[in-house]
Amino acid sequence: MRGAARRPSGRPSTVGVLAVSDEVDDALLADTSRLGGPSGSGRPGRPGGQGGQRPVELILACGDLPFDYLDALMNALDVPLVFVPGNHDPDLSGYRLSRAGLTLQAGLPARTPWPDGAVNADGRIVDAAGLRVAGLGGCLRYSDGPNQYTDGQQARRLRARARWRTLRDGRGVDVLLTHAPPRGVGDGDDPPHRGFTALHGLVAALGPAALLHGHVHPYGAPVRPAALGQTVVCNVTGWHLLEIRPGGVAERAGARDRGHLDAR
Repeated sequence: MRGAARRPSGRPSTVGVLAVSDEVDDALLADTSRLGGPSGSGRPGRPGGQGGQRPVELILACGDLPFDYLDALMNALDVPLVFVPGNHDPDLSGYRLSRAGLTLQAGLPARTPWPDGAVNADGRIVDAAGLRVAGLGGCLRYSDGPNQYTDGQQARRLRARARWRTLRDGRGVDVLLTHAPPRGVGDGDDPPHRGFTALHGLVAALGPAALLHGHVHPYGAPVRPAALGQTVVCNVTGWHLLEIRPGGVAERAGARDRGHLDAR
């Protein structure tokens, strides 16, 4: 299946990640050479690294992006895509995968609104391209809209699953994929953009190499990674290239374009 998340037989030393959130960049689709691959329209195939840069092997999306944009990125790069919803995305709850591999909603076969092959990691732990990704979409509740949670709800949604996965195979989480940031680490002061205090405890419990989020728009200001314990916290609004070592640290993939982070 195109772009489907899968667990490889071996773990790579580093994984090239395209992280996207909140802002559509049509120029990115029109010129994939910005990702180290060939330029032009159509289906250019998986980009190869240039100047020592790893090719993009996984797309991680932090919400509030049109599903047709995510689908186009998957088609252009032909790699897996894992996402969480933002507060401006529709309510995606109620879908589940049967043992036979069918997507169900209310017990009946259903077609998901997100792209075929993409994986909704909201409230789940998934393995993709050699990375273990824990997902928590949405933002701190400020209205009656979808994908909004209290701090307590957000903490409960993931902690038990993460503990079970670690006990099952002894492997922890590499990336915590969220829409909103932790409170006091790159969040805003207005109610819609305040971060989750609960993420502090989750980061301490899971110990991921990186926490990737969107939600807070920098509006052209430089974006610099922050630290929460040993975890690198990156606002990936727009698009950013990262290299992440499973069980290790997030590193920058290059310094040629807007959106690249030095996460060391």
